Amino acid sequence: MSEPKEKQLRTIDAPFVALGPSGVAIRGRLRHFTAEDDKVLRLVGEHLGSLACRDLAARCADAGDHNAEKWAARKQGLTAESSSRWAGSITKATHDQWALSRRCQLAHIQGLEAGVRTLMHRLSLPIGEKGTKRAAGGYRSKGEWFQKTRRLTILQHRLDTARADREAGVVHVVRGGRKLLNTRHNLGKAQLTETEWRRRWEAERWFLAADGESGKRFGNETIRVTPDGEISIKLPAPLADLANARHGRYVLTSKIAFAHRGQEWADRIEADRAVAYRIHYDVERGRWYLTASWQRPVVQTIPLETARAKGMIGVDTNADHFAAYQLDVHGNPVGDPHRFHYDLSGSADHRDAQIRHAITQVLHWAKSCGVAAIAIEDLDFTAGKTREKHGRKKRFRQLISGIPTGKLKARLISMAAGMDLSIVAVDPAYTSMWGAQHWRKPLVTPRRKMTRHDAAGIAIGRRALGHPIRRRTAPPPQHQSDAAGHRTVQAGPVARGREETRPPVTERAHDAHRRTGTQQGTRATSASKTVRDARSAWQWVQDSLLLTD
Repeated sequence: MSEPKEKQLRTIDAPFVALGPSGVAIRGRLRHFTAEDDKVLRLVGEHLGSLACRDLAARCADAGDHNAEKWAARKQGLTAESSSRWAGSITKATHDQWALSRRCQLAHIQGLEAGVRTLMHRLSLPIGEKGTKRAAGGYRSKGEWFQKTRRLTILQHRLDTARADREAGVVHVVRGGRKLLNTRHNLGKAQLTETEWRRRWEAERWFLAADGESGKRFGNETIRVTPDGEISIKLPAPLADLANARHGRYVLTSKIAFAHRGQEWADRIEADRAVAYRIHYDVERGRWYLTASWQRPVVQTIPLETARAKGMIGVDTNADHFAAYQLDVHGNPVGDPHRFHYDLSGSADHRDAQIRHAITQVLHWAKSCGVAAIAIEDLDFTAGKTREKHGRKKRFRQLISGIPTGKLKARLISMAAGMDLSIVAVDPAYTSMWGAQHWRKPLVTPRRKMTRHDAAGIAIGRRALGHPIRRRTAPPPQHQSDAAGHRTVQAGPVARGREETRPPVTERAHDAHRRTGTQQGTRATSASKTVRDARSAWQWVQDSLLLTD
């Protein structure tokens, strides 16, 4: 009889301290807008938006055959109809959008390749064959097998088309967004009229963004904002007759005041350091906004050992809440689990606000605990939520898609840096399974309920601290000096007296323990109860040595 094969576990990556944010963006509303201000901004945005559309079309036509000379020629052509700085901002935005499309194209190809591999594997198996945890089995019926063959043909055709486009340098970009473009064909479902959709479409295609320039007055010559909030815009050459100030500039009646990071922004523009601005119109609310952004030097992360010095907060990310647990430096859970709920249904603004609110709660709690870092899984479900991989598990795919991975990383790192907290990213492999196996049951008390997610938070924190997730197993009963069954973990190597025999708490308990088995009837029952009481007392004394290495 052959021996069963041991399960092969994948290699677990080492934890690391995530890099801090490299940029800052703040937004403020433009109030007390006049009709003239609204008219000028609309004309400027429409004119520059048409130039941006034309430049993007030219860049896409160049495909892979692009060089500095063609870039300079495009910029020179735009300068005659705007200005040199407006032309520079437009061409830079065009290149950023083209590069983003290329990255998305590569991700799309990789997703198609994964789907094709899965379909080919399952189609090669006999119908009805069961799968494993690592690979799916065959399809359930001949009808499903036939439908999947058609699906494979479709995906292969899409893959061939995408590969051909990438080799030719062709990208498909829509200024204003493809989602909004497709909404034009489903106005009834979107509850929009054609006029409302047209307003949104035009507003999304406007261009009112200017890059900053260090050494220039207040850090930006195109859209200039003074420390007292006055906003002036350099008008394009065809609209210079709308100027109400010198040098072809238009000064808005509205003034801006940044409530968040306002002092940091003011210090920056007073030193004439580069600040980029973007003016945006919210069609639904009928409001104008100004966004200021600037780069900052990459924050030097603290060493991993320093992040572990004060313990860690382990956070398990779920579709509707964060499950967090505090651990001391030895990896022992402290206190009770904490849950921070959020609701990701509704609009994008609502989801973003919910994530920010939950992250704020986690950071404030971590700050009150006195830790220096928060441990979180390095999640990425890009290739793990396709229907080719999970088949009929539509609810599970929706659950995975609902977990905010990308936006959570950016938000958490940025907000944690503002509160002097570091983020330690760990490998997510087996954290939920091993956490539930080793930590869920031992921590359950009459007043404490442990879920699988709470135990996963402990596993994440222990992995970030460099400890194994598994609790140390109890020694055999004959090797337990106190009594069989009470010791579930062992003291760490630095604990003094960890190998010594622990004496009974009281002499009475020692006598009762010695008399157990010699007395019968009521006496034996009383002695057994005394022994149980003594063991309970021993556990309370042993708690101070529940340390792991």
